[in-house]
Amino acid sequence: MAKVVRLLAVLLPLLPAALMAPAAAQPAQPTQPAWTGSWETAPSGTAAALPGAAFRNVVHLSVGGTAVRVRLSNRLGTRPLRLGAVTVALRGAAGPAALPGTLRTATFHGAPEVTVPPGADTVSDAVPLPVPPAADLLVTVYTPDDSGPATYHRTALQTSYLAPAGAGRAADEDGTAYTLTSSRWYYVTGVDVRGPAAGSVVAFGDSLTDGNGSTPDTNRRWPDRLAQRLRGHRLGVLNAGIAGNRLLRDGTGPSALARLDADALDRAGARALVVFEGINDIKGTPQAYDPAAYADAYRTLVARAHARGIPVVGVTLTPYGGYPAWTPAGEEVRLRVNAFIRTGGAFDAVADADAAVRDPADPTRILPAYDPGDHLHFNDAGMAAVADTVRHALIGPHHSVAVAVAVAPHLSDGLTTPQTTG
Repeated sequence: MAKVVRLLAVLLPLLPAALMAPAAAQPAQPTQPAWTGSWETAPSGTAAALPGAAFRNVVHLSVGGTAVRVRLSNRLGTRPLRLGAVTVALRGAAGPAALPGTLRTATFHGAPEVTVPPGADTVSDAVPLPVPPAADLLVTVYTPDDSGPATYHRTALQTSYLAPAGAGRAADEDGTAYTLTSSRWYYVTGVDVRGPAAGSVVAFGDSLTDGNGSTPDTNRRWPDRLAQRLRGHRLGVLNAGIAGNRLLRDGTGPSALARLDADALDRAGARALVVFEGINDIKGTPQAYDPAAYADAYRTLVARAHARGIPVVGVTLTPYGGYPAWTPAGEEVRLRVNAFIRTGGAFDAVADADAAVRDPADPTRILPAYDPGDHLHFNDAGMAAVADTVRHALIGPHHSVAVAVAVAPHLSDGLTTPQTTG
């Protein structure tokens, strides 16, 4: 009850004044539908630029709407990035072809191209394009110049396409020029939709959230499975996982504490945060960290989310016995960290993924039925088990996060991202 009261104190100030006053005193006013994040990936590295190339990224939306806008990133770049053209389209049956009649040009303050400073993101204008839930969207980015290191997400687990220099442009609808494939997402890091969605849940973590171990090109990461389970609640799910990411220090990408705002709290329509992060710190150098450091980091993440009115679900760290980096010392740290997640009182709800996937015959290991073979990540069945556990924590009848779900349709869209951010 105390957590419900505390969360209401955080969330109620975000309600529009009209909801706090008697209905008869407030004349009905038309409102613009809010923006909600429908898809996300977090920048994780850079690759060499390909001047003149067009990258056709395939992304899988969680919720639908009547219009879209796309977030593009030069966050890890070192030189200004000129985007000569950006288009969006619903994907056809397969491959790089757009569904006929759906290709649209994205603009930026009304202009068809934009230059993004190094270390910054940009967000397009609204693109009128109705998109259904669970649609594949093509986000094509044409880069005419050598703009230095290209910001990308390495572990896409999704085939995207590339038209080499001179072979095609972003407005190519049939996709025949896109003769090369890529397993990375280039430049694009988010898609927002405008419409009836109640908000989005941000899944924040490492490779276990990024999807390693799941079947490529099938959208079976646990955030994708969670999106299926939350569709009836009109909640989107954003995947802010980075394979190799760490909680306490930089690894692949900045640490969780360093990237929290850009990859989670600043996303449009964020209504809840799910934190599943820390195993990479443990399996790296467990002796260097006292469990108190994890507790402090989790408390900091939660406090920063609460300051935005966003409740937080903590996910227990799952077993990795049999993985080459497993040690008894690391296992002891994992158990102590999990004890804090379960009973330390930092989180608004707990998703006990450890209990859901561990092998009762050997709790240091995940169940063989969930193990893709490396003893650390999850196969498709394991991803589904994690999704079910998180869903129960989010909307179970006795969890305070249900308060956020209940009020989410009425929250103001205070998290709309400006056109260009540093």
